Amino acid sequence: MLRLGLAAGAIALSFAIDGGIFGAVLALFVIVVPFEKLYPRQKGQRVRRPMLGTDIGFALMNPLLNVFGIVAIVVIGGLSLLWLPGLAVRPLVAQIPGWLLPFVAFVAFDFLGYWAHRWAHEVPFLWRFHAVHHSPEHMDWVSGFRIHPFDGVLIAPAAFFLIGAGVDAEITGILAVLQIVLGIFFHANVRVRWRWLDMLVANPEFHHWHHANEADSIGHNYAPALPQWDLLFGTYFMPRRDSGRRPTHYGVDEYIPRTMAGLLTYPLRGTREQVSLLWHPIRAAKRVGRGTRSVLRDVQLSTFRPTHTVRRDTAIGCSSTNGSLFGDLAEPPGHPVSPNRSVGVVEF
Repeated sequence: MLRLGLAAGAIALSFAIDGGIFGAVLALFVIVVPFEKLYPRQKGQRVRRPMLGTDIGFALMNPLLNVFGIVAIVVIGGLSLLWLPGLAVRPLVAQIPGWLLPFVAFVAFDFLGYWAHRWAHEVPFLWRFHAVHHSPEHMDWVSGFRIHPFDGVLIAPAAFFLIGAGVDAEITGILAVLQIVLGIFFHANVRVRWRWLDMLVANPEFHHWHHANEADSIGHNYAPALPQWDLLFGTYFMPRRDSGRRPTHYGVDEYIPRTMAGLLTYPLRGTREQVSLLWHPIRAAKRVGRGTRSVLRDVQLSTFRPTHTVRRDTAIGCSSTNGSLFGDLAEPPGHPVSPNRSVGVVEF
């Protein structure tokens, strides 16, 4: 009863922040679900699939969770100092015609989003947060709402760069909203491909392979909207159309809690010792310095790791997929790996 009361209170607070969230979720259900039943990517997937309630909870609490995310975005965006390079290129941006600027901003935002997304997967500390988004073992319109509020902070430097460069804040906000809308579409259980446009514009097929927990697809398809970045940096994956191959496994190998509270606190596991350092400022500063250097080293390793673009039919595999990029992620005692997972390593 206490859990139900806390959940009800949190959802009520979300409604107070954004009274239209219930209507928005209901509208998405009415619009998208019929398409999922008429043109399913995964046939036979039920609307009431496992953990549907958890994902709807994330959707209904989205406004409240976004409050915490926005605070983190402002802090990270300011500390990143990426607005300084933005100020440096501001005179050049001022020369771009007004009608062309939104398109240039879109391409720049997508480019920076590619790298933010790639680092979120391949830097172990950042993966702690992003793993929550990749934990659904069923992909549909509402699974895209399962995202930790601190997961999107890496896009903050990109937004601050654009604003510093002179791009209107409203345009930057529209780009962020567009990314959210596209995300809902890309997660939907619909069978959509653009044929010869597949390598120009992302679609649900492209993003479903990004979520697939299969040995040859992991570590690919990071671009938010323009697959050209994956083609350019060697992380594009798409089996041949005539192969008929579809993702057979989603989710992650590591143990992920199945409750909303567990998912929100999952990235904070093992931080009790770090919290105690607040009483020791010098030790805390040293720990933060070491942690920052470690993250920057992992970012460098991710940026320059060997990559392999795959545009051919490949052998189906789901023997470990996460270990090679994310390190050793052992599950807590008493929590076995999901039965459709097996252990192994795939190298990139």
